[in-house]
Amino acid sequence: MLPPELPPLPALTRAEAQVVDAYLDLVDLVGRSNPARCTHTYGALRAAQALAGRATALKDALTLMHLRGESELHTATLAEALRLLDGDRRTRRVTVPPSSAR
Repeated sequence: MLPPELPPLPALTRAEAQVVDAYLDLVDLVGRSNPARCTHTYGALRAAQALAGRATALKDALTLMHLRGESELHTATLAEALRLLDGDRRTRRVTVPPSSAR
């Protein structure tokens, strides 16, 4: 049995796709370094060390968009792409978890 076919990503420029990818990479790293969610310092340290490089990638993608005259972000389209790439789950790791019942 084949897995269900995923809906296609919306049409994005290369720079928009790079923005989405770099943003989700940053979200993943912040989630991995979130002291309310991680359990080992080494993994959190490695994630924190990688943040600068991924932030540069996001900056570069946004700079490219700006230089090409793409002055507006099409938030609905980008949000759809983020949802299709599991952005909801990935961004949950960035937040502080609810307190446990005592």
